[in-house]
Amino acid sequence: MLKLPGLIDPHVHLREPGATHKEDFDSGTSAALAGGFTTVLAMPNTKPPIFDLETLDIALNAAKQKARCDYGQYVGAGPDNADWGNNKSLPLRVAGLKMYLDSTFGELRLDDMTLWQPHFENWPKNISIVAHSESRTMAAAILFAAIYDRSVHIAHISLKEEVLLIKAAKERGIKVTCEVCPHHLFLNNEDLPPPNPPPNSTNLGEGKGGGRKEVRPRLATKEDVNALWQNMDVIDCFATDHAPHTIEEKDSDNPPPGFPGLETALPLLLNAVSESRLTIPDLIAKMYTNPKKMFNLPDQPETWVEVDEGAVYEIKAANQFTRCNWTPFEGWKVKGKVRKVVLRGVTAFEDGKILVEQGFGRDVRR
Repeated sequence: MLKLPGLIDPHVHLREPGATHKEDFDSGTSAALAGGFTTVLAMPNTKPPIFDLETLDIALNAAKQKARCDYGQYVGAGPDNADWGNNKSLPLRVAGLKMYLDSTFGELRLDDMTLWQPHFENWPKNISIVAHSESRTMAAAILFAAIYDRSVHIAHISLKEEVLLIKAAKERGIKVTCEVCPHHLFLNNEDLPPPNPPPNSTNLGEGKGGGRKEVRPRLATKEDVNALWQNMDVIDCFATDHAPHTIEEKDSDNPPPGFPGLETALPLLLNAVSESRLTIPDLIAKMYTNPKKMFNLPDQPETWVEVDEGAVYEIKAANQFTRCNWTPFEGWKVKGKVRKVVLRGVTAFEDGKILVEQGFGRDVRR
């Protein structure tokens, strides 16, 4: 068995509050354990969005009752909540500040750069700012990091121009880090089927209108994907951007963007290790060491993951814990299977079974 530390996913959507038919802290953290993750950091674009003490308590109370692995909750930057200097207790309770500079659903999108400024000025420098920013907006976020001499973490990069700009910024001492999602490493826009797939198709976009291909950032070109692999040393961590939607929603006339990913990330990346595209030290750095340091996360004593490196199997949504009941990697053959997860000395997952109760997970900020 390959023994790994408890993995960290700094970017998940657990849909609670407001959309628990897709996922909640119970099903989402069960999926995390099955995927080898013992800590997840949840995004704030829920219903209602998490943007103040009242909404933060809604999310954290749900997590306290339901979470089976450890967790943190982001707060969202909005147009009216940047007075962090007079609200010093809230930043200490969250995983970081999420700034939606490009696209999101709900009230958290910041379309005007004048709305960015007070957040960069007032948010504590020792607590992370994470930006959903793409292409030119990402360049602007990096400029803000330079102007305010503070770090910014760029979520889910997907383009050649993005990874090369981050590389140049790092070389000049700008405080920027970044993550990449497995679906942006293993899928490109040529993998997608036509809008009306043939009957009985098992392709990624199977379903009415090909809605299962929808994700943000969108899947990019082969050249972009190759650039991510060629600049792996620039990428600080892997994150799933686990964004579950039901099959009915994905197959609707207005499919929401997002892929589930907690249970497929490690197998896909271990497959890349078996193909000599990554190394085990790469995985440990990008799925444990770096995110632990970047997000100032506590130690988890007596915590590890056991993986059968030789196990070859097909990814099947029917075998997963996520509530959404589908995966863009349905039928993919992978090598490397999570057999056991031990969290704080307790066997939390073993051979396909969750063995800890709801509420076993701890808030990383307490």
